[in-house]
This record gives sequence, structure tokens and C-alpha cells, in this order.
Amino acid sequence: MTRKIGIIGMGHVGQAVAQQIITNGYADDLVLIDKNEAKVGADALDFEDAMPNLTSHTNIIVNDYRALKDADVIISALGKIALTDNPDNDRFAELPHNREQVQAVAEAIKASGFNGILIPITNPVDVITALYQEATGLPKAHVIGTGTLLDSARMKRAVGKGLGVDPRSVSGYNLGEHGNSQFTAWSTVTVLDQPIKKLAQARNLDLDQINEDARMGGRYVMVGKHYTNYGVAAAAVRLANVVLNDAHEVLPVSNYREEYGTYLSYPAVVGRDGILEQLQLELTDEERYKLRRSADFIAEKIKESK
Repeated sequence: MTRKIGIIGMGHVGQAVAQQIITNGYADDLVLIDKNEAKVGADALDFEDAMPNLTSHTNIIVNDYRALKDADVIISALGKIALTDNPDNDRFAELPHNREQVQAVAEAIKASGFNGILIPITNPVDVITALYQEATGLPKAHVIGTGTLLDSARMKRAVGKGLGVDPRSVSGYNLGEHGNSQFTAWSTVTVLDQPIKKLAQARNLDLDQINEDARMGGRYVMVGKHYTNYGVAAAAVRLANVVLNDAHEVLPVSNYREEYGTYLSYPAVVGRDGILEQLQLELTDEERYKLRRSADFIAEKIKESK
């Protein structure tokens, strides 16, 4: 079966997504779409020049929304904002610009007849995911934001460094908004087969500082190079592969939770048909409060964006 992925927006993030997909041979057909025709055409040619030295081949299609009709996955990586325009690392500073783009892109996606899984990366991702779902009319289970899949990875990186283990040996989740109201649900975090709070006491780990490192990880990268791309691209590609492979993997992604009336990040089983099952975590009272507060914040921002 042919695997087909579309990427909309070929800025720093879209490029990194496309590079990972092409280098690893994750798709047979890749549709690249960007308003800057010269740029996306140059990217396509550059990728084609790379293929003779790769172990797989990818067919590249440029700026043709009609080619998205039979795509399995579309990844929305549109959006651009400079660090100087957003000194407080507020993802909502991007909303006015990105909201207009999303409406136009959503209409084009809908017109193409696409009925696969839509994965928004575009910030503020929880609000943008909701806007995409409403504008395209796709089922809520088929529109999935990358959400705190990246924040959870940042938490695992910080915990892993603190304990001297590979971050893949750390399990657990950051929940809520992919933004300033997200938090590490420490009750879900285990490493070395032990609860993190037990290890933190024994090994002098500052969990508050690790939580802040996860929350502000993007800011640290932005200060150094004025954009982030590799971490979120890896999250998006992982999510796309889980869909393509019907892997039924549990991921902390932005999905619509009926009890909160909004999109937010909470672990769910993901497969070929999108969100297959939503988990119910045994959170502490404090974590439930933080999650409700984050959900209310997202819901209010979605309301304001309309």
C-alpha cells in the first residue's frame, strides 16, 4: 500500500519534517505545499539531489492541493514569527497571523476531498487544532495536534540527564496546553522502574526545576537560534508514523476531550483511524486542578479566536 504524506508550510519546521521523512523512507509520495513557490521548488530539487545517496526513494509533488485527496496524513507546519516579535515566548502571539492562514488552508484541504488524519504543528497548537477541525469538518478523532508530545520529550530529556539514563528510559507525561499552562504530571513519571518522586528524594533531583526546563525548553532554543524545529519535527513524524503503521501507541497528543469541552494534551491510543481510545489517568488533586485550569485557558482562547 502506498504511503502518502502532505506537508503544508516549508519553513524551518516543515523542512525538518520533510527531511526526516525522506531520509528515513517513511513515505512513498510526499506533497510539499508553501506560498513561496521558489522556496518550495528549491527544497524539492534539493531533496531529489539527496536521493541518489539515500537507501529509499520518495516521489515529491509540489504545490498541488489536489494531490492531498488520497493522502494518509497531512502535517500542518505553516506559521512564522520572529523572536523579536515574541520576547515573552507567548505562542498566542502567533494566533492572529496563523488563524488567517489556517482558514484558507482548511478550505483548500476540504476542497481536495482529503479524509485522512490531519496533524497540526502550527502554534498555538491546541487552538489551531480546534480551528482546523471545525473548518475542515473532519471527525474530531482525525484531527490530532502534536501537543505535549514535545513537552513530554523535554521533560524526559531533563530527567534522563539528571539521573544519567537515556531519556527513552523515562516514562510519563506533560499534560494540558502546549504552552505556558502545561505541566509535568509527576504522578505518571517513572524511571529505573521507580516513581520519580521517590528517586528525586534519594538523588537530590529538583523536580520544580525540571518542570520549568520542560515548560521553557522552546525558549532556550529560540534564544540560541531564533526558531525551534528539530524537536517538534521529530514529534510530528513520530505521530505520523504511528498513524501510518496503525501502531496503537499511547501518546500525549492534543485530542478533543469531551469532559473538558476542548482540545488539550492527554494520552490516547493512536492508530490508522486517529484517536482510538482515550486514557483515564489517576492524577492527584493538584494535577487535576492544573489540568482544569489549562483546559479552561485553551477553551477561552478558542472562543476568542472565532
